[in-house]
Order: sequence, then C-alpha cells, then structure tokens
Amino acid sequence: MKAVEANFDGLVGPTHNYSGLSYGNIASAKNSAKASNPKQAAKQGLAKMKTLADLGLVQGIIAPQERPDLITLRRLGFSGSEQHIIQQAAKHSPKLLSSCYSASSMWTANAATVSPSADTSDKRVHFTPANLVNQFHRSIEHVTTGKLLKAMFPNEQHFHHHDALPTVNHFGDEGAANHTRFCREYGDTGVEFFVHGRHAFDNRFTQPQKYPARQTFEACEAIARLHQLDEANLVIAQQNPAVIDQGVFHNDVIAVGNRNTLFCHEQAYVDQANVYAQLKQKMGDDFRIIEVPTSSVSIDSAISSYLFNSQLLSLPNGETVLVLPQECEENSQVKRYVEQLVSSQQGIDKVMIFDLKQSMANGGGPACLRLRVVLNEQELQAVNPDVLMTDHKFTILNQWVDKHYRDRLVEADLADPHLLVESRTALDELTQILNLGSIYNFQQ
Repeated sequence: MKAVEANFDGLVGPTHNYSGLSYGNIASAKNSAKASNPKQAAKQGLAKMKTLADLGLVQGIIAPQERPDLITLRRLGFSGSEQHIIQQAAKHSPKLLSSCYSASSMWTANAATVSPSADTSDKRVHFTPANLVNQFHRSIEHVTTGKLLKAMFPNEQHFHHHDALPTVNHFGDEGAANHTRFCREYGDTGVEFFVHGRHAFDNRFTQPQKYPARQTFEACEAIARLHQLDEANLVIAQQNPAVIDQGVFHNDVIAVGNRNTLFCHEQAYVDQANVYAQLKQKMGDDFRIIEVPTSSVSIDSAISSYLFNSQLLSLPNGETVLVLPQECEENSQVKRYVEQLVSSQQGIDKVMIFDLKQSMANGGGPACLRLRVVLNEQELQAVNPDVLMTDHKFTILNQWVDKHYRDRLVEADLADPHLLVESRTALDELTQILNLGSIYNFQQ
C-alpha cells in the first residue's frame, strides 16, 4: 500500500525563553539569560511548516505543552494560590520555575519514537512517548505528549499508543532524535536504526566523561520489543562518546537519514565500519552512505551550524532535498562543503535554507522541530485532519500567535502571574483550532 512520510512539527509555545536548562547542549548554555522572542519563534516554525506543505509534503502541527506546569510545582512542595506558587518559586527556586515554564516540547524529535505499520507485527503504527529523564525540564513532558498523540492519531485500529518507558536513567529515552528508519519506498518494510550513548547494565563499554549519554541501549531494546519489530530489520549502534563530550547530545546532531541514504559525520559512531556493514547487509548494496570527513567539517562546525540537524526529504517530484538552518550559510566551512555535496551528485539534489534563529539559539534546528510519521493511505485518513497544515490553518495560526504571544521574554518575566493567564488563554483557543479536546490540566 502506498505510504508517505509526514512531518509533525512542534508549535513553539508562548513561554519560549532562554534559561540554559539543557546541560550538554552548547547553544542552550551559550545563550542562557538572553531575551527571547516567542512570537518570532512561533512564526519561524510556522513558515517552515507551510513551505514544506506547499511542496506537496504532508505537514502536521503538534501543540505546545501547558506551561507553567503548576502540578509539578505543587508536587515539589509549593502551595497556595496559583499566583502565590509562581511568586514563591520565583523567589526561592528560580531555575525550578524556569524548568516548569520551559517551551522545550517544541522539539518534537524528542516527543516519541514512531514505528510504521509496515515494520510492526500487528500492522499498526506504534508510538512511545520519550521519558526524557536526563533533563528535569523535559522529563515532565511525556504524559501530556501521550495525550496529544492520542488526540492526533485517535483510531486504535490503525494506531497503537504506549506509555513512556520507566522514568529512570537505566531506560533513558530521547525519542526520534536517536532513531532513524531506512527503506526503499515508505510503504516497504524498513530497517529501524536506534542509536544509544551508553549501556545501563554493562560497564564494559566506553561512556562519555564530560556530558551525559542521554539514551541507553536498554531503552532502544525495550522500544523495539514494544513496537513488535523483527530483529532481522533492526540495527542498534553506539554513538561516539568522544563527540558526545564535544556537545553532540543526540544522534540527530551528527547524522540524518531518509529512505536508503545515511548522511553522517565520520566520527558519529563507535566501530563505524561495522555499523555501515550491518546497515548495508540489511538494506542491500544500493544503500547510500554520505560520510562527511573531519577535514571538511569539524565537529565544532557541525554543532554550531547544525549541518546534520537537518531534514532529508523526498519530494513528490522525486528530488531529494536537504533542509538546513541559516547558520549553515553563515559558516564558511559548512557552506563550502554543502555546495560541493550538491554539485557532486551523491543523491542530494538541492538545499533549502530556513531562518530558525529563535530555535537554534536554544539548540534546536530543523530536525529537532519535527517528528516523522510514515502513514499509508488509510492511516492518513484516520489522522485528526485539524492538525494538518493548510493555507487556512496557516493564516489562523499566525493570527493566533499575533493575538497571544509576547515579542520579548526574559527569565525574570516568568515571575509575572499574567504570563500564566496569557499562556492558558492561548492554549485553550488552540485546542479548539486543532480540535484536540480538553487535553490540558487546566481544562479539566
């Protein structure tokens, strides 16, 4: 059955700010305490979604999380009125308040791992929300993520929704940021490629020394079991701990794949030759690997430009396009390499550049912003149609952003109780626009 790869991008929430919460994410730390522009951030994301939809791709929207997360603050001992909770948290634990205000759910590559029906034994699309236990501000997302996914993909005949893995470091799971699927046609049985940073139960393997390895081998195995994947179509690789220690906190900062192509840096994996051999053995001799040498693009340049935190897309006209952030144009080393890549005819036909500076300043590029979901024709018909991008939806959402979002936000503003009211008012209206039902706690 014919299938397509749909991209569901995270809509940037109204509390988008730079609090530097993500240890190991260099951009996040570097821009900590700077003023953000939530309105511009949301519009940059919407512009990317609309451009890709106009190319004939299926493009969807994932709503933000409710922020601030007052339930978490109450669980941690703050009490009284909502205004009092915010004021006390701002006074006594401002970083905790920042965490509960974080708009990090915009990076939906971390929302879940998704396996298409062509790969699963029950022939349903499987979703497992990522527990994101390595970072507190993200570990509070997975329950609402599960609710959102069920509202977007509501038909149990076609979609199988799992709970997140146990919320302990042994099963640390970062979602699709460490997962890629290879295939020839999207409707064919694919090879699912999981990447981890460490083994939780086996200390014989090398681990990074400076920054945490967020994804575990055990989490990869557990998701493969939950999704009913055949071991014959599964490859699990370890990320190079040396590059994690340089700031490559997810696989999608050092590699991107689509269909029968892997585009990665030469330092991406432990025993990289063996990883290539496994993929070629399972995908066939026509599997294409585009390996970028350090002599062409250093690890520092790869991180600062987010060359690999890109989208590798198959357009309806047959072209393969690489979607890059504007920072790739601004890095002379990366720009030179990309120009050579396209002219060398290795399988990437053209490049598209997007201004995503608001997201990039917090360490998230084009790949971070999207969750890929392969859907056959029946499954696509079963998706909540109101979460799919159209001309009308683009107009309505831009008007919604103009109405509700601030154009400047600093960490000190999080103590303002009015921001809570503004955020809830915006999200309440958004659930109606996207026909999500009452998914937020304040709506119960």
